[in-house]
Amino acid sequence: MSPTADHTAPVVDLRTRRSAGLTATLDALVPRIACGDAEAFERFYDLVVTRVHGVIRSVLRDPAQADEVTQEVMVELWRTAPNFEVGRGSAQAWAVTIAHRRAVDRVRSSEASKRRDTQHAVANADVDLPGPEQLVEARLESERVTAALAELTAAQRQSIELAYFRGLSHVEVATLLDLPLGTVKTRIRDGLIRLRDRLGVTP
Repeated sequence: MSPTADHTAPVVDLRTRRSAGLTATLDALVPRIACGDAEAFERFYDLVVTRVHGVIRSVLRDPAQADEVTQEVMVELWRTAPNFEVGRGSAQAWAVTIAHRRAVDRVRSSEASKRRDTQHAVANADVDLPGPEQLVEARLESERVTAALAELTAAQRQSIELAYFRGLSHVEVATLLDLPLGTVKTRIRDGLIRLRDRLGVTP
């Protein structure tokens, strides 16, 4: 066996054991939190807050919003701990799922607010609005893109939506989906090629 193999194998094993140990610790803390154990929650908070914030930050570009949502998530974890069911998944996965959902909700809320602002500006601006023909053309183009996206695989569609509709970088998409960067790049590339062919766009 080479010196390199002798050196790296224990490191990989140590990381695996640390990960398993963290999972077991978090799983054991949640039932105590569900009973109102504040000390258990403080320990849980210290162990998961960095991971929770990382997931939220990968979705939200604004650091201040990411910090705010992180605190909201930690409060929700404390409040909903009695609903956590041991055996249906790890406590860490539960925390990350709530973090991602909250971050996406914040994005949707922000987008809805922007749409309302835009609609208000259009309604009150003294500008030439598009005519019926332009509106119909835009609607048809939107429907074409939606139909083309529906023909992608679920993995391709998810990666493209995160990268182009939510504005995440390839690295952020890989982090959010917990996938290798190369896998995400391949999904996005193959999906864009299929979209281009479906829409008849000349490269």
